[in-house]
Amino acid sequence: MNKLENIPVQAKSDKKRTNPLARVFDELIQFCQSRSMFMLHYCTGCGAIELPPAMTSRFDMERLGIQPMVTPRQADILLVTGYVSVKTLKRVLLTYEQMQSPKYVIGICSCTVNGGMYWQSYATAKVLNEYMPVDVYIAGCMPRPEAVIAGLRRLMSNIENGKGDAWKDYYKRYDYYLGNQQHLFGDDWQTPVDVIGEAKFYGLEGEETYGEHTKILEQHQEPLEAQVMRVKL
Repeated sequence: MNKLENIPVQAKSDKKRTNPLARVFDELIQFCQSRSMFMLHYCTGCGAIELPPAMTSRFDMERLGIQPMVTPRQADILLVTGYVSVKTLKRVLLTYEQMQSPKYVIGICSCTVNGGMYWQSYATAKVLNEYMPVDVYIAGCMPRPEAVIAGLRRLMSNIENGKGDAWKDYYKRYDYYLGNQQHLFGDDWQTPVDVIGEAKFYGLEGEETYGEHTKILEQHQEPLEAQVMRVKL
């Protein structure tokens, strides 16, 4: 089974669940998800300096079930800590798309809200949720560790109550987010992640998934090629 098309895929059933305890199990799963999250702290700017005190003994973020993770594949929360340059935003988007779903984004510092003190800069992205969905904003320049903990607790509450679903919007309105990305990076902008394929997999494909911007992507998108290691003699 060395070809992707040969891998069996189990389609999701459209049948309604008849188990009367299904909702109870859903609430239990949401509670467990809210108390066990790995945080990928993408240190884009000065707000990252508030994370060490939030993690260490005085505030002890880990007591809430949140601890740092070094790879996007195993992370649940993406922290964007401060201003995001145009070049850095490309890496932030690539990191976000590589994270498993459900996934959550927290924008720290005023720069992620409206550009902050860099609102006149040509080299920075001003409003983070124009390019990716943001679950919680923590404003300030810089926000104290107490504010960071409060933002994380708000995210935990949203997940526990079944409201932490901003990640679904990226698939449902992918053409909107892609259009803003193309406006910033150019029409040939692409990542190796098949976002539309994931939208189909999660059953989140809709009318706004496609549009004029996804058509532009199809024109420029190139298939992934395996990297070959060569040794020069």
